[in-house]
Amino acid sequence: MPIPIYQVDAFAEGPFAGNPAAVCLMDRPAPDAWLQRLAAENNLSETAYLWPERGKEFLLRWFTPVSEVSLCGHATLASAHVLWESGLLAPSEEAVFLTRSGELTAVRQGAGIQMDFPTDSALEIFDENIRAELHSALGIDSALRLARNQHDYLVEVASADIVRTLQPDFRALARVTMRGVMVTALSDDARHDFVSRFFAPGEGIDEDPVTGSAHCALGPWWGARLGKRSLRGYQASARGGVVRVSLDGDRVLLGGAAVTILRGELSPAAEPPAGE
Repeated sequence: MPIPIYQVDAFAEGPFAGNPAAVCLMDRPAPDAWLQRLAAENNLSETAYLWPERGKEFLLRWFTPVSEVSLCGHATLASAHVLWESGLLAPSEEAVFLTRSGELTAVRQGAGIQMDFPTDSALEIFDENIRAELHSALGIDSALRLARNQHDYLVEVASADIVRTLQPDFRALARVTMRGVMVTALSDDARHDFVSRFFAPGEGIDEDPVTGSAHCALGPWWGARLGKRSLRGYQASARGGVVRVSLDGDRVLLGGAAVTILRGELSPAAEPPAGE
């Protein structure tokens, strides 16, 4: 049976914005090496693979062009969108994903989607060697605050304009030991509470257009600073995208819209070898 594959713009109000992800609907698991090769072929920041695991629950895995990751927001949003659009789930049904980061869920919310993710708060750090390394790699003179969670560094700078005009040294950033680096500041646009950009050249992604998982840290970070539980973040990449964030204890609710750009299927030559 042919394997359907979709390309979806996530955290996008219309086509050709937000963050594109490939979504591959499988009927059974496939070898890791094949999953990685197809993700490299797609050459998007993430390719999501999902297959039925328990009833209408789906096992979900995410691959960059060079490695598997433990958490991805935009490809989860894209996967939920595809499940509803393809009719595998009814519009009123909750999407339930079994992942490396535990059980994740998504529900339709008006014209958008709301996902329930674990909080991944960043704790401030004061290591001057790390500070110097990040300042040099990002091409900035100073940061207001520096923090780290289990996946990434968080660098808070003095203005949204600094965030927008960053020109990092990606080779230097690729040597950073964490998955990636998020750079953030208070928004200078009343429509948004904060702005950010996200860089992960060590994972094969110089700049990620819109990073849902980063908002598991950015939401709590700015929620504490601003005294708010509901926020709007704008990721100021070339494509750009809005992420709605609601704080709920040790969970973060991430909201956004998605648009299908391509629908197709893998040719028989590209499918996993028979018997694997």
